[in-house]
Amino acid sequence: MKLTRNLAVKLSIGVVCLVISSCTVPTSDSANTNNQETQTTAQVSQQTSTTNNQACTLVQDGFGSQGKVNVRAQEVVTGLEVPWGIAFLPNQDMLVTERPGRVRLVQDGKLVQKPVATIDVTDSGEGGLLGIATHPKFAENRLFYVYYTADRNGSQVNRVERWRLSQNGLSASSDRIILDDIPVAVYHNGGRIRFGGDGMLYIGTGDARDPQSSQDENSLAGKILRVTPDGQVPQDNPFGKNPVYITGIRNTQGFDWSDASTLWVTDHGPSGELGRSGHDKVSVAKAGDNLGWPTIYRCESGEGLVTPSIVWRQALPPGGAAIYTGNSIPEWKGSLIIPTLRSEHLQRVAFNPQSPQQVQRHEVYLQGKYGRLREAIMGPDGELYITTSNCDGRGSCPSQQDKILRITR
Repeated sequence: MKLTRNLAVKLSIGVVCLVISSCTVPTSDSANTNNQETQTTAQVSQQTSTTNNQACTLVQDGFGSQGKVNVRAQEVVTGLEVPWGIAFLPNQDMLVTERPGRVRLVQDGKLVQKPVATIDVTDSGEGGLLGIATHPKFAENRLFYVYYTADRNGSQVNRVERWRLSQNGLSASSDRIILDDIPVAVYHNGGRIRFGGDGMLYIGTGDARDPQSSQDENSLAGKILRVTPDGQVPQDNPFGKNPVYITGIRNTQGFDWSDASTLWVTDHGPSGELGRSGHDKVSVAKAGDNLGWPTIYRCESGEGLVTPSIVWRQALPPGGAAIYTGNSIPEWKGSLIIPTLRSEHLQRVAFNPQSPQQVQRHEVYLQGKYGRLREAIMGPDGELYITTSNCDGRGSCPSQQDKILRITR
């Protein structure tokens, strides 16, 4: 059921946050919260803390301590324009999406100049050609999927479409639309798509600047969606014949699986709407979970809502996200690695094995060295790959344009 704004305000509740060594009450960001509401919030928050046995790490200032592990970035290719997503092929070549609408091929470590495909997209604001993923049986069927913003009869939609790559990998043709009519706006379009270990396609969407749509199970906005490779609704989805899998999201561009049924989900915090700002976050979520936006957005709890695991008061915001599974940097193994945009660094978040919803530590790497960072994905070689996003209109675009970087020891 769609929540009204009044109901959202009534449900907005307390702070259960661990700030290095102390818990905090609501910050000045909630200037519209009066003293009576603050007292009620504290009471509900304490009860919820007991029930959920969960604490939220609130990073009040900055983004965390400098990382202690020595890592380096190797340049893989340059000459890209806002590389939003990477999909690895069985031969370790890459398909890369560029937001203006091009699918590029990195073959034998070199960027092929002619695009594999050019898609007619609307790339204003945060729209355009965004996420990409290969079919679990790509070696047999050559199918891959893209998420993009389209102009359909004068109105814009976000869409997931399936394509087929030619045998030589140099061209591709459209196969079918998998999911259409995902709400679109200048900002908050989501766009990350990934296949889970269950063979299903997971699709991260934004709230398209309509916060309440995130709480509406009948809207595709502000969600993680789950469909079959053919675009059908799996029988075990949490809301019946509905592609919605997780609700209460503002604008996710990154998620990964800590186990077969658990996702670590990044989300962009508000940038002025509802009088709020900052507070990007990571949450631990399962099928049917509600991550709370816009009812909660900080280190807060509420009945039926997932308390974030970590919240940064200052805006990162997060690009992609990948759990590090390689061997080159053993200290990172099992950590969530998050490329950040405005704050221009790699964020490492390690969760507590004994309390898997609580953050054990978080660190900052490559601060300011490569500008805005967008995608993160583990390659078949066991190395982490990230992309820069300096040509997206919000950074300083160098003469070599954007890059793909390999992060190793």
